[in-house]
Amino acid sequence: MSNSCEISAFAKIVTANHLLEGDVIYLAADQTWVRDLSVAKTFLGGDSANAALDSAIAKGDPIAAPYLADVVEYADGTIRALHFREVFRATGPSNRILGKQATKNARGQAIV
Repeated sequence: MSNSCEISAFAKIVTANHLLEGDVIYLAADQTWVRDLSVAKTFLGGDSANAALDSAIAKGDPIAAPYLADVVEYADGTIRALHFREVFRATGPSNRILGKQATKNARGQAIV
């Protein structure tokens, strides 16, 4: 049985902002854009991450400023952003409980 605190891999994800809505979005395994970090496709190698970024840019989807972000993937499949900026983008505004923060706690876990 694996411990959810065990780090499985340091990886990268492709992230951007939705051009029309402004939401933070992540590239999923099926090459669609999702708003949930836990569904983002992780890339272990720099070459595959760069290729995914180039492909996402070339598709012409309504996205703004796509880039690669560093994440850690735990043994239980949980994905967490490494840099504060990405944590902030994943959780939403900090001034009030709005949107994403209304459904998740400070660690990004669903509130039931």
